[in-house]
Amino acid sequence: MSASKRLAVSCFLLVLLLAEANAKGLKVGFYSKTCPHAEGTVRKVVFAAMKKAPTLGAPLLRMFFHDCFVRGCDGSILLDSSNNQAEKNAVPNLSLRGFGIIDDSKAALEKVCPGIVSCSDILALIARDAMVALEGPTWEVETGRRDGRVSNISEVNLPSPFDGITKLITDFRTKGLNEKDLVVLSGGHTIGMGHCPLMSNRLYNFTGRGDSDPSLDSEYATNLRKKCKPTDTTTALEMDPGSFKTFDVSYFKLVAKRRGLFQSDAALLDNSKTRAHVLQQARGSTFFHDFGVSMVKMGRIGVLTGRAGEIRKVCRVRN
Repeated sequence: MSASKRLAVSCFLLVLLLAEANAKGLKVGFYSKTCPHAEGTVRKVVFAAMKKAPTLGAPLLRMFFHDCFVRGCDGSILLDSSNNQAEKNAVPNLSLRGFGIIDDSKAALEKVCPGIVSCSDILALIARDAMVALEGPTWEVETGRRDGRVSNISEVNLPSPFDGITKLITDFRTKGLNEKDLVVLSGGHTIGMGHCPLMSNRLYNFTGRGDSDPSLDSEYATNLRKKCKPTDTTTALEMDPGSFKTFDVSYFKLVAKRRGLFQSDAALLDNSKTRAHVLQQARGSTFFHDFGVSMVKMGRIGVLTGRAGEIRKVCRVRN
């Protein structure tokens, strides 16, 4: 192994060790003594909001993912910027919704336990409770995160709907997540909507020659062309057709049939490990459990604990 490769491996291991050390500050029930009704308070706000607008489930789940993949799970996605240069102003985050639910949860908590519960923990709890409200999976959320003070649009470099399997695996590995986590968390696409611009290249110009993606099922492609014309920038598409409001395994069944909406969905069949996980999840017996396990792992990425960071009084602004 060359010196440069050894250095790269050493740096990667150091990142994982630091992440593990910080994650040791997390635990289930962190607020059991300092704010015993914290989780119940958040759950009440989330269930009320989801009853009025169940389609918020997908963007709330995606918000937690987008937060954790940039600077770690530190609530930096929630910060506003006077010059529109915060993470939430980056193109991949412009479609996020539900920030008001975080605000409402924080306001409710500040009334009963002021200055105790972090915004980053609130977001982690909301991601879980939103899935429960959709009759999806549940899991024990580790808490004890503290809030970051930095949010920079230039640092937003998220896995993309256009990514191939090699980049997806690399991006997840750098966060301490493996191929199974990649597949299982991609299963979050079982709920929510996508838009025509995110997949028009698969229909009309996949290689720059006016062709379509050969990995896309031809019948599915024909149906998509009826909904998405080449210049369409607004039409919404069900990410899991016929089941986009329900958290279930139908997403994996569609991917296995080459009917994944995004290029990144189709890419899961291009690697033997990820393909095997897709087929396993399609059978349905372990998806809810596995999703919870991977969400807990993701929730440990780059967390601030102990005296690092702060506990924001308002989630949109630093103290």
